[in-house]
Amino acid sequence: MKEVQLTAFSKFAGCGAKVTPAMLDKALCGLVQPYNPNVLSDFNHAEDAGVYKLSDDLAIVQTVDFFPPVCDDPFYFGKIAATNAISDIYAMGGVPIMAVSIVSFPEEKLDSSYLTKILEGALDALKESGAALVGGHSIRDEQLTFGLCVVGTVHPDKMWSNNRAQDGDFLLLTKPLGSGILQNAVKAQIAGEGDEDRLLKVMSTLNREAAEILKKFDVHACTDVTGFGLLGHLSEMAIDNPNGFEIVLKDIPLMEGVKRYAEQGFIPGGSYTNREHRKHLVSNLDELDETRQLLLFDPQTSGGLLASLRVEQAHDALKVMREAGIEAAIIGRVSKEIEGIVVRA
Repeated sequence: MKEVQLTAFSKFAGCGAKVTPAMLDKALCGLVQPYNPNVLSDFNHAEDAGVYKLSDDLAIVQTVDFFPPVCDDPFYFGKIAATNAISDIYAMGGVPIMAVSIVSFPEEKLDSSYLTKILEGALDALKESGAALVGGHSIRDEQLTFGLCVVGTVHPDKMWSNNRAQDGDFLLLTKPLGSGILQNAVKAQIAGEGDEDRLLKVMSTLNREAAEILKKFDVHACTDVTGFGLLGHLSEMAIDNPNGFEIVLKDIPLMEGVKRYAEQGFIPGGSYTNREHRKHLVSNLDELDETRQLLLFDPQTSGGLLASLRVEQAHDALKVMREAGIEAAIIGRVSKEIEGIVVRA
């Protein structure tokens, strides 16, 4: 039986590479697993989810994600955690069909009604996505965490990958950036009126409608922008891709107030970590001031989709999204003439 050696983040990380991969990637690096021709997508290209082919016209998509509370409201925490996990299915071009919950709960500190509210929020997101909650697993722990393992379906020939952007493509982002910075401002109780409500709305909005619109077009590559920030996930799109990427700073949509809060120093620690791990992939990062660098690496919770399409299709998709009320924007392009990643003012 054939075997394959597991690597982390392909040529951009791997064993001993300059990019420090996530904890699980480092643990898997160098291990081997049997080759399986039905596995269409796995972590070797830092994909958002695994894809396994069941037949010529059906494959399953599977992902898992969980984290500590990102807000004080348990309902919104559950909804955001579920929305974030479901997003990986959309990023692969799939349709979510079912999920199981993952819970660690400090039973001695919080009443069980708090967990009920979390699950109520998760069910709200699942209902909107069309997926069913079919079970779960919980443990007692001092730290509250919650998330989902989500299963979806996709046609094997219609799944999206994150590293197949083509020369001449435009890059389309479907949600504004800044959730990490804005969360810090809210926690510090200096956020302005309406900031928290806008933040919760963005984080709890499914990427379902954006994905459905994108499916009407020829998507060459897609990912969702989450914990590694915009430039971190753009780096993943560059894995094993001969083309370079250019993003235009002024075209990137930001949540209201984010730039001001970033300038005031409400930068998550993850921004610094993301920058340290991937800064060498951005050829002109030193030309940007500190605030803009860290904003581009701001870790997002339940961020938007980042898709690569032909120029005319990107504009057409953007028009449909704007008409649907989606705060999308074309933020850059793909070109064989570009080396690595470049940020333009």
